[in-house]
Amino acid sequence: MYKKRGAPIEYKGFFGRHRVAIAATTLLGTIVGAGILGIPYVIAQTGILYGFILIVLLGIMYLFLNLFLGEVVLRTKTQHQLTGYAGKYLGKWGKRIFTVSMLISLYGALTAYLIGEGATLYSIFKFGTPLLYTLIFFVVTFFIAYKGVRATGKAELILISLLLFIIVLIGIISFRDINVSNLTHMDISKFFIPYGVIVFAFLGLPAIPEMQEELGREKKKFKMAIILGSISPIVIYLLFTLFIVGIVGLDNFNILGPNERIATIALSMFSNPILGILANILAVLAMFTSFLTISLALIEMYHFDYHFPRSVSLGLVFSFPLIFAVLNLATFITVLGLTGAIAGGIEAILVILMFWKAKTLGNRKPEYTISKMKALGFFMMLLFAFGILYQFL
Repeated sequence: MYKKRGAPIEYKGFFGRHRVAIAATTLLGTIVGAGILGIPYVIAQTGILYGFILIVLLGIMYLFLNLFLGEVVLRTKTQHQLTGYAGKYLGKWGKRIFTVSMLISLYGALTAYLIGEGATLYSIFKFGTPLLYTLIFFVVTFFIAYKGVRATGKAELILISLLLFIIVLIGIISFRDINVSNLTHMDISKFFIPYGVIVFAFLGLPAIPEMQEELGREKKKFKMAIILGSISPIVIYLLFTLFIVGIVGLDNFNILGPNERIATIALSMFSNPILGILANILAVLAMFTSFLTISLALIEMYHFDYHFPRSVSLGLVFSFPLIFAVLNLATFITVLGLTGAIAGGIEAILVILMFWKAKTLGNRKPEYTISKMKALGFFMMLLFAFGILYQFL
């Protein structure tokens, strides 16, 4: 069912010739998930100009974080998931803190996907209940994970291509429906509201070790794959947010229920039916690819870094998100914001510290290196620390 951690993934034919594309879409597919569906609503509250600045700023920061972690992976002979690297370079407490943050991050993401998939599929089919579709999605993804999720590298290349195609279609169909007045609203008093959701939307660190396996012997292209997989979400988020906010607007968002403020559901209510169906298909695809990749990362953390049996690892990964989703303990947007600000902030700070440590403690010559960037690193740590503190206060 699972192969040894760090062993190259074997591809043949088309996929064997396009390993960089597969690796880049593994990262892209992990990043572009539930977060994209929450960004338009939170940005509609503050204004699109400020929101765009925040998307670009945080996107660039996560580009560097992904590159930092990529070098950590390449400087280490033995292969781990993120908690294993934290233990090697930051000691027991570093591993423990990273474990807590990763659990919050990944379980938050999986919970958001279950809630989002249920609401989105219900919006498409219009019968049953959101909970019914949450359970169907749960059963399907559990079966795929049980049988072996290593095929997701190929699947993501196909599904992300479809996702990008649908975004283009949304742009073409909806361009004339964009209301300019929806794009001129600005409320600086709510400047921090989008922060946690946008941070969540860029979380993709668990995919970095997986990308090394996707590349096989082509590790010299690791840096390029990370750059492609990190920059693409910035462009996607800017275009998607422009379309959704321009069409729906803050007033329409505010009359919807908490779990109806998912971008594609709002679009299906305030635009033509075909556009709504296409947008909701986009949402289903995005969350599907992310759910599978993150499930794999969490299963491997339990199995390889903590030596739980595989069956126990599967149970631990899938049971907790199901409980939270079924009991309706949080709304979709709330899960995104809290998970992004708290878990994303902790992980970012630890990755920077790991990167600096790996420069001197690494036991392998990496295929690419970047400078320590101490000034940038300290600035990023201060920003993420402020975000964590703000959420707690």
